[in-house]
Amino acid sequence: MDIDPFEERILRRVPLEILAAGAAAGLIALPFFGLTSALLVFAGGAMASLGFLWMKVSLTRFLQRDRKSALRSGVLTYLARFGLILAVFSFIILLFPGRILAFVAGFSVLVPVFLGEGVFALVRVKTWKS
Repeated sequence: MDIDPFEERILRRVPLEILAAGAAAGLIALPFFGLTSALLVFAGGAMASLGFLWMKVSLTRFLQRDRKSALRSGVLTYLARFGLILAVFSFIILLFPGRILAFVAGFSVLVPVFLGEGVFALVRVKTWKS
C-alpha cells in the first residue's frame, strides 16, 4: 500500500501543526486565564499531537497484518488508547478541578488543524475524481 507523497507530507506536518496550534492557544490564554491555564492548554495540544502520532504509527502497523489479527490488535490498542486518555483527563480533573476546560481546549486544537488541512488539500485538487 503506497501513500501519495502529498498525503505523506500532510501526515508528517499535522502533529507539528497541532503542537504549534496548542502553543499559540496557550499564549493567547496566558493574559486572560493565567499561567496554569496556559500550560494546560499547551499540554492538551501536546497530548493531541502525541495521540495523532500514536494513531498514525499503529494504523500503519495494523494495515500490514492479516485482517483477523489486525482487527483484534486494533481493538485492543484503541481500548488502551481510550483508557490512557481517560486516565490523563482524570488526572487533570484531580489536580486542577476548575481548569479541565483549558486542557480540553488544547486537546481540541486538532479539529481546526484538520479543517485547515482539508481546505488546503481541496484547494490543491485540480480535478475531482468520480
